Amino acid sequence: MAEVTILHNKNCGSSRNSLEIVEGSGLDYEVIEYLKEKPDREFLERIVTILDGPVEDLVRKDARFAKLGLDADDYTTPEAVVDLLVNETALLQRPIVIRGDKAVIGRPKERVADLLAT
Repeated sequence: MAEVTILHNKNCGSSRNSLEIVEGSGLDYEVIEYLKEKPDREFLERIVTILDGPVEDLVRKDARFAKLGLDADDYTTPEAVVDLLVNETALLQRPIVIRGDKAVIGRPKERVADLLAT
């Protein structure tokens, strides 16, 4: 089992930067391209329980979010966030880096370095 898991989107600069930090850490890691390997409900539920930060930060409030007519106020609880992300994986904030019982969103990238240093 890998020491670090990164939910990665190769088209995202922040995600690529975080992956470089993970690669340089010397730790064993696993890359999950979450748009190809969609995380299931159980995996998403684990992330929301170990996330360092507000759960609503897991949801990208981008053009797709607006196009779907969604309201950010409806996605502030773990249950609502997981329900949304199971069906709309593209709205998952990226990158997410997991080490042990802690997960961070890799924005800014220093958060990844801090996680890996623990």
